[in-house]
Amino acid sequence: MSYRPEGLRTLDDEQESPQPAAPAGIGVRGWLRWAWRQLTSMRVALLLLMLLALAALPGAFFPQTPQDAGAVARYRADQPGLAVWLDRLGLFDVYASPWFAAIYLLLFVSLIGCILPRTRTHLAAMRAAPTRVPRRLRRFPVHATHETAASPEEVTAAVRAALGRRFRVATTPDGVSAERGYLRETGNIVFHLSLVGVLIALGLGQVLSYRGQAVVVEDRSFANALVDYDTFTSGSLVDEDRLDPFVLTLQEMTSEFTVDAQARDFAAHVAITEPDGEVREDVIRVNHPVEASGANIYLAGNGFAPHLTVRDAEGEVAFSQPVPFLPEDDFYTSRGVVKVPDVSPGLEQLGFTGYLLPTAVVDEVGVRSVHPQPNAPLIVLDVYTGDLGLDDGVPQNVYELDTTGLTQLTDEEGEVKILLEPGQEVELPDGLGTISFDSLPRFAALDVRYDPSLTLLLVSALLAMAGLSASLFVPRRRLWVKVGAGEGGRTVVEAAALARGDDPGLEKELEHVMTAVRAAGPTSQEDK
Repeated sequence: MSYRPEGLRTLDDEQESPQPAAPAGIGVRGWLRWAWRQLTSMRVALLLLMLLALAALPGAFFPQTPQDAGAVARYRADQPGLAVWLDRLGLFDVYASPWFAAIYLLLFVSLIGCILPRTRTHLAAMRAAPTRVPRRLRRFPVHATHETAASPEEVTAAVRAALGRRFRVATTPDGVSAERGYLRETGNIVFHLSLVGVLIALGLGQVLSYRGQAVVVEDRSFANALVDYDTFTSGSLVDEDRLDPFVLTLQEMTSEFTVDAQARDFAAHVAITEPDGEVREDVIRVNHPVEASGANIYLAGNGFAPHLTVRDAEGEVAFSQPVPFLPEDDFYTSRGVVKVPDVSPGLEQLGFTGYLLPTAVVDEVGVRSVHPQPNAPLIVLDVYTGDLGLDDGVPQNVYELDTTGLTQLTDEEGEVKILLEPGQEVELPDGLGTISFDSLPRFAALDVRYDPSLTLLLVSALLAMAGLSASLFVPRRRLWVKVGAGEGGRTVVEAAALARGDDPGLEKELEHVMTAVRAAGPTSQEDK
């Protein structure tokens, strides 16, 4: 016996099926037909799916231009020879490369080419009547016979009642034919259609989505505009100048820690102004984003942004704003950089780099923080002078200070260390001015993600799981019951069952039917 993709096939079917037509002669048309059949086979579809996964791996090993153009530039500078070949192969932007798009499209065509014929065959099979009763039921591995005093009509009624609504049943002069398990093939088709949906969602996500990160200090606002993002990546069809203009204001950033500095909770209390002017308050927590104009806003990090003011020798304010210091350990020992433009004649610019210690202690180890909450904040800074490159027009990382070509301020005892406590103002060496620690607000690092394909992706994934479950666990069975006349006016019942693949419940299914047959009338002999 052999099996069709749609279901089961008996030897009788094989004997009566017409012989296939002779293969087409070798030629352009024949080769095209052969290539199409290979492309639309499930074997090739699975191979392309695996190839697509392998093609995405370079994106994990090499920096990608859409995600981090700066890292790509550094890679080009460090490995100029290799970078030329990587660029030619499109490995700095894998998902936009022609070879990745070719695999993606071939997989798309292959899946659709597999699904359409199977769907057409499946619909035709669902409309067709169950297969007729085979002539010889004893040759099936699972079969049973029985003699009863019940009439053929009573036996047929008992069989139909036992099969119930679980089977598609047809009664013919040869007997009763029943089939079940069409949901198995339906699930298979749904699974493959869902894979197409996943591919469409991934493609739409690449061209219609955007993602950006921004640091927002307490009592300050962030607008959904390109200029307010620290980093921003978008799909090819996203108009970066026409993002939905919602505004988020960070009202308060709170954090809770245990006595031994274990984090318990982080919460960003925000007010969101929608494009229509509606204002609502909400709270962003870890793994609990808020939604604004279709974008999800996640809390990606937090820390302190001390408000520092630098004045020149004449007392004029050269710099005054909160400076985010990035945490580097569990005690929120945070590193920060302050870049100050021209301060006084003779010196071009000032640069400060150092640490914020939320709960500072001084012991034999040195100055360190022992708790992440600001119980005794202290800022320790080194001072540099020289050209910071602020007027060169070249973008810089605000969290890094390139000290190449800069001069660190020193005195008779060595390097100058500026120590600042809240509310304290310290004079800079050599009459450069003063720096003060005005206040200690917190900041929230936000991750904004907009992806209109997520709903399609979720629905496709759920349908794929449901379809796969049905194709794996729904049994595909056929069952036949032949009713004939025996000696002494008795009725001879012969039954057989067939399943697709191993089916431990097949014998129990047949036994359930034979139990109903035995109950239809008195038994004259044991089942054979």
